Amino acid sequence: MRWRRPEPGRPPRPAGTGWDQSGSRGHRPRVAGTGVAADAGCRDRAQHREQISPLRKAGEPPLENGLIPYLGCALKFGSNPLEFLRANQRKHGHVFTCKLMGRYVHFVTNSSSYPKVLSHGKYFDWKKFHYTTSAKAFGHRSIDPSDGNTTENINNTFAKTLQGDALHSLSEVMMQNLQLILRPPGLPKSESSVWVTEGMYAFCYRVMFEAGYLTLFGRDTSKPDTQRALILNNLDNFKQFDQVFPALVAGLPIRLFRMAHKAREKLAEGLKHKNLSKREQVSELISLRMFLNDTLSTFDDAEKAKTHLAILWASQANTIPATFWSLFQMIRSPEALKAASEEVNGALQSAGQKPSGEGNAIYLDQMQLNDLPVLDSIIKEALRLSSASLNIRTAKEDFKLHLEDGSYSIRKDDIIALYPQLMHLDPEIYPDPLTFKYDRYLDENGKAKTSFYSNGNKLKCFYMPFGSGATICPGRLFAVQEIKQFLILMLSCFELELVESPVQCPPLDQSRAGLGILPPLHDIEFKYKLKHL
Repeated sequence: MRWRRPEPGRPPRPAGTGWDQSGSRGHRPRVAGTGVAADAGCRDRAQHREQISPLRKAGEPPLENGLIPYLGCALKFGSNPLEFLRANQRKHGHVFTCKLMGRYVHFVTNSSSYPKVLSHGKYFDWKKFHYTTSAKAFGHRSIDPSDGNTTENINNTFAKTLQGDALHSLSEVMMQNLQLILRPPGLPKSESSVWVTEGMYAFCYRVMFEAGYLTLFGRDTSKPDTQRALILNNLDNFKQFDQVFPALVAGLPIRLFRMAHKAREKLAEGLKHKNLSKREQVSELISLRMFLNDTLSTFDDAEKAKTHLAILWASQANTIPATFWSLFQMIRSPEALKAASEEVNGALQSAGQKPSGEGNAIYLDQMQLNDLPVLDSIIKEALRLSSASLNIRTAKEDFKLHLEDGSYSIRKDDIIALYPQLMHLDPEIYPDPLTFKYDRYLDENGKAKTSFYSNGNKLKCFYMPFGSGATICPGRLFAVQEIKQFLILMLSCFELELVESPVQCPPLDQSRAGLGILPPLHDIEFKYKLKHL
Protein backbone atom coordinates (compact mmCIF):
# COMPACT_ATOMS: atom_id res chain seq x y z
CA MET A 1 0.00 0.00 0.00
CA ARG A 2 1.35 3.46 -0.90
CA TRP A 3 0.50 6.62 0.98
CA ARG A 4 -0.23 9.83 -0.87
CA ARG A 5 1.14 13.12 0.33
CA PRO A 6 -1.47 15.78 1.19
CA GLU A 7 -3.21 17.23 -1.81
CA PRO A 8 -2.76 20.92 -2.64
CA GLY A 9 -4.73 23.03 -0.19
CA ARG A 10 -5.17 20.21 2.31
CA PRO A 11 -3.18 20.56 5.55
CA PRO A 12 -0.85 17.72 6.49
CA ARG A 13 -2.34 15.20 8.87
CA PRO A 14 -0.99 15.76 12.40
CA ALA A 15 1.35 13.33 14.11
CA GLY A 16 -0.22 10.61 16.21
CA THR A 17 -3.35 10.16 14.06
CA GLY A 18 -2.50 7.06 12.13
CA TRP A 19 0.54 8.20 10.20
CA ASP A 20 3.60 6.00 10.63
CA GLN A 21 6.21 8.07 12.51
CA SER A 22 9.11 5.71 12.05
CA GLY A 23 8.76 3.47 9.04
CA SER A 24 9.22 3.81 5.34
CA ARG A 25 5.58 4.56 4.49
CA GLY A 26 4.76 7.56 6.69
CA HIS A 27 3.89 11.09 5.69
CA ARG A 28 7.11 12.71 4.64
CA PRO A 29 7.68 16.48 4.59
CA ARG A 30 11.18 17.58 3.07
CA VAL A 31 14.57 17.99 4.96
CA ALA A 32 17.44 20.53 6.19
CA GLY A 33 20.42 19.14 7.91
CA THR A 34 21.39 18.64 11.43
CA GLY A 35 24.30 20.39 12.95
CA VAL A 36 24.10 22.77 10.03
CA ALA A 37 22.21 25.97 9.41
CA ALA A 38 18.89 25.75 7.64
CA ASP A 39 17.93 29.05 6.05
CA ALA A 40 14.42 30.40 5.92
CA GLY A 41 14.26 29.59 2.23
CA CYS A 42 14.85 25.92 2.99
CA ARG A 43 12.07 26.04 5.56
CA ASP A 44 9.66 27.65 3.09
CA ARG A 45 10.52 25.13 0.39
CA ALA A 46 10.05 22.28 2.85
CA GLN A 47 6.60 23.53 3.85
CA HIS A 48 5.64 24.15 0.22
CA ARG A 49 6.68 20.68 -0.92
CA GLU A 50 4.74 19.22 1.98
CA GLN A 51 1.63 20.39 0.16
CA ILE A 52 2.42 19.57 -3.46
CA SER A 53 4.83 16.61 -3.50
CA PRO A 54 3.93 13.63 -5.70
CA LEU A 55 3.63 10.07 -4.48
CA ARG A 56 6.47 8.93 -2.30
CA LYS A 57 9.12 7.15 -4.33
CA ALA A 58 9.73 3.47 -3.91
CA GLY A 59 13.14 2.42 -2.63
CA GLU A 60 13.70 5.31 -0.24
CA PRO A 61 15.34 4.48 3.13
CA PRO A 62 13.23 3.87 6.27
CA LEU A 63 12.12 7.14 7.82
CA GLU A 64 12.12 8.62 11.32
CA ASN A 65 9.83 11.65 11.17
CA GLY A 66 9.89 12.53 14.85
CA LEU A 67 6.89 13.90 16.71
CA ILE A 68 7.58 17.65 16.53
CA PRO A 69 6.74 19.50 13.30
CA TYR A 70 9.77 20.93 11.50
CA LEU A 71 12.21 19.90 14.27
CA GLY A 72 11.54 16.22 13.65
CA CYS A 73 14.22 14.20 15.47
CA ALA A 74 16.56 17.17 16.02
CA LEU A 75 16.21 17.28 19.81
CA LYS A 76 16.84 13.56 20.22
CA PHE A 77 19.77 13.68 17.85
CA GLY A 78 21.24 16.74 19.55
CA SER A 79 21.07 15.29 23.06
CA ASN A 80 23.14 12.21 22.17
CA PRO A 81 23.89 11.71 18.46
CA LEU A 82 25.81 8.47 18.93
CA GLU A 83 23.09 6.66 20.88
CA PHE A 84 20.34 8.09 18.66
CA LEU A 85 22.04 6.74 15.54
CA ARG A 86 22.86 3.40 17.15
CA ALA A 87 19.21 2.95 18.17
CA ASN A 88 18.02 3.67 14.63
CA GLN A 89 20.70 1.43 13.20
CA ARG A 90 19.35 -1.45 15.31
CA LYS A 91 15.81 -0.58 14.28
CA HIS A 92 16.22 0.08 10.56
CA GLY A 93 19.58 -1.27 9.47
CA HIS A 94 22.61 0.58 8.15
CA VAL A 95 20.76 3.18 6.06
CA PHE A 96 17.86 5.29 7.30
CA THR A 97 16.43 8.78 7.02
CA CYS A 98 15.73 11.30 9.78
CA LYS A 99 13.81 14.53 9.54
CA LEU A 100 16.01 17.13 11.19
CA MET A 101 15.23 20.84 11.25
CA GLY A 102 12.82 20.51 8.33
CA ARG A 103 15.02 18.49 6.00
CA TYR A 104 15.70 14.87 5.19
CA VAL A 105 19.07 13.51 6.27
CA HIS A 106 20.01 10.04 5.03
CA PHE A 107 22.48 8.43 7.43
CA VAL A 108 24.79 5.73 6.10
CA THR A 109 26.18 4.00 9.20
CA ASN A 110 28.15 1.05 7.81
CA SER A 111 31.80 2.06 7.44
CA SER A 112 32.26 -0.54 4.69
CA SER A 113 29.83 1.54 2.59
CA TYR A 114 31.68 4.85 3.00
CA PRO A 115 33.83 4.43 -0.14
CA LYS A 116 30.68 3.62 -2.15
CA VAL A 117 28.99 6.77 -0.88
CA LEU A 118 32.01 8.89 -1.79
CA SER A 119 32.09 7.36 -5.29
CA HIS A 120 28.76 9.09 -6.05
CA GLY A 121 30.51 12.48 -5.96
CA LYS A 122 29.00 13.70 -9.24
CA TYR A 123 25.58 13.79 -7.57
CA PHE A 124 26.75 15.77 -4.53
CA ASP A 125 27.08 19.46 -3.85
CA TRP A 126 29.32 19.64 -0.79
CA LYS A 127 30.00 23.39 -1.12
CA LYS A 128 26.47 24.67 -0.63
CA PHE A 129 26.21 23.60 2.98
CA HIS A 130 29.68 24.78 3.99
CA TYR A 131 29.46 28.15 2.25
CA THR A 132 26.00 28.85 3.65
CA THR A 133 27.10 27.94 7.17
CA SER A 134 30.20 30.12 6.94
CA ALA A 135 28.22 33.13 5.73
CA LYS A 136 25.67 32.79 8.54
CA ALA A 137 28.17 32.20 11.33
CA PHE A 138 30.80 34.79 10.39
CA GLY A 139 28.63 37.45 8.78
CA HIS A 140 30.01 37.74 5.24
CA ARG A 141 28.25 37.18 1.93
CA SER A 142 28.71 33.83 0.23
CA ILE A 143 32.22 32.92 -0.93
CA ASP A 144 30.81 30.48 -3.48
CA PRO A 145 31.95 31.84 -6.88
CA SER A 146 28.59 30.84 -8.37
CA ASP A 147 26.90 33.46 -6.16
CA GLY A 148 28.83 36.26 -7.84
CA ASN A 149 30.56 37.90 -4.85
CA THR A 150 34.03 36.57 -5.65
CA THR A 151 35.81 34.50 -8.27
CA GLU A 152 38.34 33.09 -5.81
CA ASN A 153 38.42 29.29 -5.62
CA ILE A 154 39.07 28.92 -1.90
CA ASN A 155 40.08 25.27 -2.24
CA ASN A 156 42.81 26.18 -4.72
CA THR A 157 44.01 28.80 -2.24
CA PHE A 158 44.21 26.20 0.52
CA ALA A 159 46.01 23.73 -1.76
CA LYS A 160 48.66 26.33 -2.65
CA THR A 161 49.30 27.47 0.92
CA LEU A 162 48.83 24.41 3.15
CA GLN A 163 50.94 21.85 1.30
CA GLY A 164 54.54 21.39 0.13
CA ASP A 165 56.98 24.27 0.66
CA ALA A 166 54.23 26.52 2.04
CA LEU A 167 53.44 23.93 4.74
CA HIS A 168 57.15 23.68 5.56
CA SER A 169 57.37 27.45 6.10
CA LEU A 170 54.17 27.51 8.14
CA SER A 171 55.41 24.70 10.41
CA GLU A 172 58.77 26.41 10.91
CA VAL A 173 57.11 29.64 12.04
CA MET A 174 54.71 27.71 14.29
CA MET A 175 57.64 26.00 16.06
CA GLN A 176 59.32 29.36 16.61
CA ASN A 177 56.15 30.85 18.08
CA LEU A 178 55.50 27.86 20.34
CA GLN A 179 59.00 28.13 21.78
CA LEU A 180 58.70 31.87 22.36
CA ILE A 181 55.46 31.28 24.28
CA LEU A 182 56.48 28.18 26.22
CA ARG A 183 60.08 29.30 26.89
CA PRO A 184 60.06 33.10 26.77
CA PRO A 185 63.54 34.64 26.51
CA GLY A 186 64.94 36.20 29.67
CA LEU A 187 62.85 34.07 32.04
CA PRO A 188 64.53 34.25 35.51
CA LYS A 189 65.89 30.93 36.79
CA SER A 190 63.93 31.40 40.00
CA GLU A 191 60.71 31.27 37.98
CA SER A 192 61.76 28.49 35.62
CA SER A 193 62.33 26.02 38.46
CA VAL A 194 58.93 26.52 40.10
CA TRP A 195 56.02 24.12 39.60
CA VAL A 196 53.04 25.82 37.97
CA THR A 197 49.56 24.36 38.44
CA GLU A 198 46.98 25.11 35.75
CA GLY A 199 43.97 23.65 34.03
CA MET A 200 45.32 21.58 31.14
CA TYR A 201 42.61 22.60 28.69
CA ALA A 202 43.05 26.28 29.62
CA PHE A 203 46.82 25.88 29.14
CA CYS A 204 46.46 24.25 25.71
CA TYR A 205 43.86 26.84 24.69
CA ARG A 206 46.12 29.75 25.62
CA VAL A 207 49.32 28.39 24.09
CA MET A 208 47.85 27.04 20.85
CA PHE A 209 45.66 30.08 20.23
CA GLU A 210 48.50 32.54 20.70
CA ALA A 211 50.99 30.53 18.62
CA GLY A 212 48.43 29.79 15.90
CA TYR A 213 47.24 33.40 15.67
CA LEU A 214 50.80 34.72 15.32
CA THR A 215 51.66 32.03 12.77
CA LEU A 216 48.75 32.88 10.47
CA PHE A 217 48.37 36.62 10.98
CA GLY A 218 51.91 37.67 11.92
CA ARG A 219 52.91 40.12 14.63
CA ASP A 220 52.80 43.89 15.02
CA THR A 221 56.45 44.73 15.67
CA SER A 222 55.62 48.40 16.20
CA LYS A 223 53.85 47.51 19.46
CA PRO A 224 55.93 44.74 21.07
CA ASP A 225 54.93 45.73 24.60
CA THR A 226 51.21 45.41 23.94
CA GLN A 227 51.39 42.51 21.46
CA ARG A 228 50.63 39.76 23.99
CA ALA A 229 47.85 41.72 25.70
CA LEU A 230 46.13 42.16 22.33
CA ILE A 231 46.44 38.45 21.55
CA LEU A 232 45.00 37.47 24.94
CA ASN A 233 42.15 39.93 24.41
CA ASN A 234 41.50 38.23 21.06
CA LEU A 235 41.57 34.91 22.91
CA ASP A 236 38.79 36.08 25.24
CA ASN A 237 36.73 37.31 22.29
CA PHE A 238 37.30 34.04 20.44
CA LYS A 239 36.05 32.02 23.42
CA GLN A 240 32.97 34.23 23.70
CA PHE A 241 32.16 33.80 20.01
CA ASP A 242 33.00 30.11 19.85
CA GLN A 243 30.73 29.37 22.81
CA VAL A 244 27.64 30.12 20.71
CA PHE A 245 28.97 28.64 17.47
CA PRO A 246 26.81 25.47 17.68
CA ALA A 247 23.72 27.68 17.94
CA LEU A 248 24.80 29.71 14.91
CA VAL A 249 25.35 26.54 12.90
CA ALA A 250 21.89 25.36 13.95
CA GLY A 251 20.48 28.50 12.31
CA LEU A 252 19.96 30.94 15.18
CA PRO A 253 20.88 34.55 14.32
CA ILE A 254 23.87 35.99 16.14
CA ARG A 255 21.87 39.04 17.19
CA LEU A 256 20.29 36.82 19.86
CA PHE A 257 23.72 36.60 21.51
CA ARG A 258 24.74 40.18 22.21
CA MET A 259 28.13 39.47 23.83
CA ALA A 260 29.13 36.91 21.21
CA HIS A 261 28.11 39.30 18.43
CA LYS A 262 30.24 42.03 19.97
CA ALA A 263 33.16 39.60 20.32
CA ARG A 264 32.88 38.55 16.67
CA GLU A 265 32.97 42.15 15.48
CA LYS A 266 36.04 42.89 17.62
CA LEU A 267 37.87 39.87 16.23
CA ALA A 268 37.01 40.93 12.69
CA GLU A 269 38.17 44.49 13.32
CA GLY A 270 41.69 43.24 14.05
CA LEU A 271 41.66 41.27 10.78
CA LYS A 272 40.79 44.17 8.50
CA HIS A 273 43.35 44.67 5.76
CA LYS A 274 44.41 48.07 7.12
CA ASN A 275 45.46 46.32 10.34
CA LEU A 276 46.94 43.19 8.77
CA SER A 277 49.08 45.31 6.44
CA LYS A 278 50.94 46.66 9.49
CA ARG A 279 51.93 43.18 10.65
CA GLU A 280 55.10 41.26 9.77
CA GLN A 281 55.46 37.55 8.99
CA VAL A 282 51.85 37.24 7.81
CA SER A 283 51.44 33.70 6.45
CA GLU A 284 51.31 32.95 2.75
CA LEU A 285 47.71 31.77 3.22
CA ILE A 286 46.51 35.09 4.61
CA SER A 287 48.68 37.21 2.28
CA LEU A 288 47.25 35.42 -0.76
CA ARG A 289 43.71 35.71 0.56
CA MET A 290 44.16 39.44 1.14
CA PHE A 291 45.32 39.86 -2.46
CA LEU A 292 42.48 37.74 -3.88
CA ASN A 293 39.87 39.48 -1.73
CA ASP A 294 41.10 42.86 -2.97
CA THR A 295 41.28 41.87 -6.65
CA LEU A 296 38.58 39.24 -7.18
CA SER A 297 35.76 40.06 -4.77
CA THR A 298 33.12 42.71 -4.20
CA PHE A 299 33.37 42.32 -0.41
CA ASP A 300 33.72 45.46 1.68
CA ASP A 301 36.47 45.76 4.30
CA ALA A 302 34.36 44.24 7.06
CA GLU A 303 33.37 41.23 4.94
CA LYS A 304 36.97 40.61 3.88
CA ALA A 305 37.95 40.56 7.55
CA LYS A 306 35.17 38.11 8.33
CA THR A 307 36.40 35.68 5.69
CA HIS A 308 39.74 35.75 7.55
CA LEU A 309 37.86 35.20 10.80
CA ALA A 310 36.41 32.03 9.29
CA ILE A 311 39.98 30.80 8.72
CA LEU A 312 40.96 31.74 12.27
CA TRP A 313 38.05 29.72 13.63
CA ALA A 314 38.80 26.75 11.37
CA SER A 315 42.45 26.77 12.45
CA GLN A 316 41.67 26.84 16.18
CA ALA A 317 38.29 25.35 17.05
CA ASN A 318 39.31 21.70 16.56
CA THR A 319 43.08 21.95 16.97
CA ILE A 320 42.81 23.23 20.54
CA PRO A 321 40.71 20.34 21.93
CA ALA A 322 42.73 17.87 19.83
CA THR A 323 45.90 19.19 21.48
CA PHE A 324 44.35 18.83 24.93
CA TRP A 325 43.26 15.23 24.38
CA SER A 326 46.64 14.27 22.94
CA LEU A 327 48.52 15.75 25.92
CA PHE A 328 46.05 14.44 28.51
CA GLN A 329 45.93 10.89 27.21
CA MET A 330 49.71 10.79 26.84
CA ILE A 331 50.41 11.98 30.40
CA ARG A 332 47.67 9.78 31.83
CA SER A 333 49.22 6.63 30.37
CA PRO A 334 52.70 5.81 31.80
CA GLU A 335 53.40 3.52 28.83
CA ALA A 336 52.47 6.24 26.33
CA LEU A 337 54.53 8.87 28.16
CA LYS A 338 57.58 6.61 28.25
CA ALA A 339 57.33 5.57 24.59
CA ALA A 340 56.73 9.15 23.41
CA SER A 341 59.62 10.53 25.48
CA GLU A 342 62.01 7.93 24.08
CA GLU A 343 60.89 8.63 20.52
CA VAL A 344 61.24 12.40 20.88
CA ASN A 345 64.64 12.17 22.57
CA GLY A 346 65.85 9.83 19.83
CA ALA A 347 64.57 12.10 17.05
CA LEU A 348 66.21 15.19 18.56
CA GLN A 349 69.48 13.34 19.05
CA SER A 350 69.46 12.08 15.46
CA ALA A 351 68.81 15.62 14.24
CA GLY A 352 71.62 17.02 16.37
CA GLN A 353 69.12 19.04 18.38
CA LYS A 354 69.19 19.49 22.14
CA PRO A 355 67.12 21.74 24.40
CA SER A 356 69.22 23.89 26.70
CA GLY A 357 68.69 25.97 29.78
CA GLU A 358 69.56 29.06 27.74
CA GLY A 359 66.46 28.51 25.62
CA ASN A 360 68.21 27.54 22.39
CA ALA A 361 65.61 26.80 19.73
CA ILE A 362 65.02 23.24 18.60
CA TYR A 363 63.54 22.31 15.26
CA LEU A 364 62.57 19.19 13.35
CA ASP A 365 61.79 19.49 9.63
CA GLN A 366 58.76 17.96 7.94
CA MET A 367 60.48 14.68 7.10
CA GLN A 368 61.58 14.29 10.72
CA LEU A 369 58.12 15.21 12.03
CA ASN A 370 56.56 12.63 9.73
CA ASP A 371 58.87 9.94 11.11
CA LEU A 372 57.39 9.88 14.62
CA PRO A 373 55.04 6.86 14.58
CA VAL A 374 54.47 6.80 18.35
CA LEU A 375 53.36 10.45 18.47
CA ASP A 376 51.27 9.81 15.36
CA SER A 377 49.54 6.89 17.04
CA ILE A 378 48.94 8.84 20.27
CA ILE A 379 47.36 11.73 18.35
CA LYS A 380 45.24 9.40 16.20
CA GLU A 381 44.01 7.48 19.23
CA ALA A 382 43.20 10.69 21.10
CA LEU A 383 41.23 11.97 18.10
CA ARG A 384 39.48 8.65 17.57
CA LEU A 385 38.07 8.91 21.10
CA SER A 386 37.08 12.57 20.89
CA SER A 387 35.97 13.30 17.32
CA ALA A 388 32.29 13.64 16.46
CA SER A 389 32.29 15.18 13.01
CA LEU A 390 29.36 15.02 10.62
CA ASN A 391 30.33 14.48 6.97
CA ILE A 392 27.63 16.08 4.83
CA ARG A 393 26.77 16.14 1.13
CA THR A 394 23.69 17.66 -0.51
CA ALA A 395 22.07 15.88 -3.47
CA LYS A 396 22.18 18.04 -6.63
CA GLU A 397 19.50 15.93 -8.32
CA ASP A 398 17.37 12.84 -7.83
CA PHE A 399 19.60 9.76 -8.03
CA LYS A 400 20.09 6.18 -6.91
CA LEU A 401 22.61 5.56 -4.14
CA HIS A 402 24.12 2.15 -4.85
CA LEU A 403 25.58 0.37 -1.81
CA GLU A 404 26.62 -3.21 -1.11
CA ASP A 405 23.31 -4.09 0.55
CA GLY A 406 21.06 -2.44 -2.03
CA SER A 407 20.13 0.77 -3.80
CA TYR A 408 18.27 3.74 -2.34
CA SER A 409 16.33 6.55 -4.00
CA ILE A 410 17.63 9.97 -2.99
CA ARG A 411 15.85 13.20 -3.85
CA LYS A 412 17.34 16.50 -4.91
CA ASP A 413 18.30 18.71 -1.92
CA ASP A 414 18.30 15.76 0.48
CA ILE A 415 21.39 15.35 2.63
CA ILE A 416 23.67 12.31 2.80
CA ALA A 417 25.46 12.11 6.15
CA LEU A 418 28.27 9.99 7.54
CA TYR A 419 28.93 10.01 11.30
CA PRO A 420 32.41 8.48 11.73
CA GLN A 421 32.14 8.26 15.53
CA LEU A 422 30.00 5.16 14.93
CA MET A 423 33.02 3.62 13.20
CA HIS A 424 35.61 4.96 15.65
CA LEU A 425 33.80 3.32 18.57
CA ASP A 426 32.86 0.07 16.81
CA PRO A 427 34.25 -2.82 18.93
CA GLU A 428 34.63 -5.01 15.86
CA ILE A 429 37.01 -2.52 14.27
CA TYR A 430 38.57 -1.28 17.50
CA PRO A 431 38.46 -3.86 20.33
CA ASP A 432 37.79 -2.27 23.73
CA PRO A 433 36.90 0.94 21.87
CA LEU A 434 36.50 3.26 24.88
CA THR A 435 40.01 2.54 26.19
CA PHE A 436 42.96 4.69 25.14
CA LYS A 437 45.68 2.47 23.68
CA TYR A 438 48.64 4.53 22.60
CA ASP A 439 49.92 1.84 20.21
CA ARG A 440 46.59 1.07 18.53
CA TYR A 441 47.84 2.59 15.27
CA LEU A 442 51.23 0.83 15.39
CA ASP A 443 51.96 -2.51 13.75
CA GLU A 444 54.19 -5.26 15.16
CA ASN A 445 57.25 -3.45 13.76
CA GLY A 446 56.40 -0.15 15.42
CA LYS A 447 55.38 1.44 12.12
CA ALA A 448 52.04 2.99 11.18
CA LYS A 449 49.25 0.41 11.13
CA THR A 450 46.91 0.70 8.16
CA SER A 451 44.99 -2.59 8.22
CA PHE A 452 41.68 -2.61 10.09
CA TYR A 453 38.80 -5.01 9.49
CA SER A 454 35.02 -5.31 9.82
CA ASN A 455 33.22 -8.61 9.22
CA GLY A 456 36.52 -10.02 7.99
CA ASN A 457 36.83 -7.36 5.28
CA LYS A 458 39.69 -4.88 5.18
CA LEU A 459 38.38 -1.34 5.51
CA LYS A 460 39.35 1.49 3.20
CA CYS A 461 37.91 4.00 5.67
CA PHE A 462 38.74 3.40 9.34
CA TYR A 463 39.85 6.80 10.66
CA MET A 464 38.00 9.99 9.68
CA PRO A 465 38.32 12.82 12.23
CA PHE A 466 39.14 15.28 9.42
CA GLY A 467 36.24 14.46 7.11
CA SER A 468 36.46 12.65 3.79
CA GLY A 469 36.69 13.07 0.04
CA ALA A 470 36.06 16.56 -1.28
CA THR A 471 35.18 17.82 2.21
CA ILE A 472 38.34 16.62 3.95
CA CYS A 473 39.94 19.33 6.08
CA PRO A 474 42.52 21.18 3.94
CA GLY A 475 44.53 22.11 7.04
CA ARG A 476 44.77 18.59 8.51
CA LEU A 477 48.50 18.19 7.74
CA PHE A 478 49.35 21.45 9.50
CA ALA A 479 47.03 20.62 12.41
CA VAL A 480 48.77 17.30 13.09
CA GLN A 481 52.20 18.89 12.74
CA GLU A 482 51.47 21.68 15.21
CA ILE A 483 50.12 19.18 17.76
CA LYS A 484 53.31 17.14 17.33
CA GLN A 485 55.45 20.25 17.77
CA PHE A 486 53.58 21.13 20.96
CA LEU A 487 54.04 17.60 22.36
CA ILE A 488 57.74 17.59 21.42
CA LEU A 489 58.32 20.81 23.36
CA MET A 490 56.28 19.67 26.35
CA LEU A 491 58.21 16.38 26.52
CA SER A 492 61.68 17.79 25.92
CA CYS A 493 61.49 20.98 27.99
CA PHE A 494 59.10 20.28 30.87
CA GLU A 495 58.49 17.94 33.75
CA LEU A 496 54.79 17.06 33.65
CA GLU A 497 52.45 15.62 36.27
CA LEU A 498 48.72 15.33 36.79
CA VAL A 499 47.60 16.87 40.09
CA GLU A 500 45.36 13.87 40.75
CA SER A 501 46.62 10.46 39.74
CA PRO A 502 44.94 8.30 38.68
CA VAL A 503 42.40 10.68 37.18
CA GLN A 504 39.11 9.94 35.49
CA CYS A 505 38.82 10.94 31.85
CA PRO A 506 36.52 14.00 31.65
CA PRO A 507 33.32 13.48 29.65
CA LEU A 508 32.99 14.94 26.17
CA ASP A 509 31.00 18.13 25.65
CA GLN A 510 28.21 16.79 23.44
CA SER A 511 26.87 20.28 22.69
CA ARG A 512 29.41 20.48 19.86
CA ALA A 513 28.61 17.10 18.31
CA GLY A 514 28.81 17.32 14.53
CA LEU A 515 31.42 20.09 14.52
CA GLY A 516 34.58 18.01 14.94
CA ILE A 517 36.70 17.36 18.04
CA LEU A 518 34.67 17.58 21.24
CA PRO A 519 36.27 19.48 24.14
CA PRO A 520 36.17 18.16 27.71
CA LEU A 521 33.10 19.01 29.76
CA HIS A 522 35.41 20.17 32.57
CA ASP A 523 39.12 20.88 32.88
CA ILE A 524 41.83 18.69 34.42
CA GLU A 525 44.54 20.22 36.60
CA PHE A 526 48.18 19.43 35.90
CA LYS A 527 51.49 20.91 36.94
CA TYR A 528 54.62 21.61 34.96
CA LYS A 529 58.04 23.16 35.33
CA LEU A 530 61.02 23.63 33.04
CA LYS A 531 63.56 20.82 33.17
CA HIS A 532 67.08 21.49 34.42
CA LEU A 533 68.84 21.24 31.07
